[in-house]
Amino acid sequence: MPKTLAEIIARLSQIDEEVRNAPDAETVEKLAQEKTDLLARKAELEELETRKQAALGLQGGAAPKLGVTTNPTEQRKAEPEDKFGTLEYRKAFMDYCRTGKPVGAEYRADAYTDTTEAAAVIPTTIMAEIIKEMKVYGQLYNRVRKTNIAGGVRVPILSLKPTATRITEAAVSDRKKITANTYISFGYYGLECKIATSLLASVTTLPMFEQQIVPLITEAMVKALEIEIMKGTGEGQMLGVTIDTRVAAGQSITLSSTEINQWDSWKQKVFAKIPLAYRAGGIFVMGAGTFDGYIDGMVDANGQPVGRVNYGITDGPVQRFGGKEVLLVEDDVVASYDGASTGDVIAVFFNPGDYCINSNMQMSMYRWLDHDTNQWVDKAILINDGKLIDAAGVLIIKKGA
Repeated sequence: MPKTLAEIIARLSQIDEEVRNAPDAETVEKLAQEKTDLLARKAELEELETRKQAALGLQGGAAPKLGVTTNPTEQRKAEPEDKFGTLEYRKAFMDYCRTGKPVGAEYRADAYTDTTEAAAVIPTTIMAEIIKEMKVYGQLYNRVRKTNIAGGVRVPILSLKPTATRITEAAVSDRKKITANTYISFGYYGLECKIATSLLASVTTLPMFEQQIVPLITEAMVKALEIEIMKGTGEGQMLGVTIDTRVAAGQSITLSSTEINQWDSWKQKVFAKIPLAYRAGGIFVMGAGTFDGYIDGMVDANGQPVGRVNYGITDGPVQRFGGKEVLLVEDDVVASYDGASTGDVIAVFFNPGDYCINSNMQMSMYRWLDHDTNQWVDKAILINDGKLIDAAGVLIIKKGA
């Protein structure tokens, strides 16, 4: 058992690292008990130090009392900036999700919804981990643009295409006015994830609770977001790239069964239609079955491969087609050629930065009793919206007969 305050603080840091790498729940329980004992000892040592400093002050010394201030302004500064990241709230949040015990009113007074109906806000530590996991596992989500714009605000899209004309002594060039009469706006759509209590009933410690809830919410949220980026209806959800009516009919291309693996067909019908201004930064998004079955191994007229897989040492294989990066996604995001029906989208070419997801990335947690199943259900809600900012550089490739 560490004896000094410095040794205790060092050991507490080690315990946090060991908990994250613990092989089983029993080890976590032991570490949690050790941490509780150390925190109690740490509080005792800090109290002794406080009394010692107070005694020195009474004897005429100028030493201040540690952790004590009488100035209200200084007190507010000394408080933690994020109350939802404190250990007390994290434990209260865990108790709420496991037993339904309401979180204290002091944690709900200034929640995002500004109402008392929200039973709890997901702790900051869990929220940060969810965002981290999205960036690791959501390849398409990680590429698109993220903003935090108030819902309902119209964002202007500038369309300025001036022309240069020759002039003479008697003729002058036309003046081009700058106008922005095209707008996009974001709404308020709720994306929810429900978790049955039975999934968390056996979790008894805070670290194990966070390890359980993060992957569950992450997997569901990322899957829904990536599907909507490609084919969201725009009604109660994000508007997908392949559904957006601003993508002109000429930007939709159909490849027949004899053209899908022909280099000249791709060059004439797909690559030739990519505007020069949108070629930089554009990528292909397609299912793994389409790339592995039809693109990888394709050769040009000279027998040179056009679909290449470069294997790196650290980041794994990198797929490229015609000099463009290929991002592989699951079939429920973009259908693979063999599994698609005639007329289905099998690939999309666009710049991910031209798609925007707007959200403040704050989730709220609710709980209710499902009387049909006799289970407590916990629901996480994310308020967001998303749509294309610029549709001019999008090409949609569909399966032909």
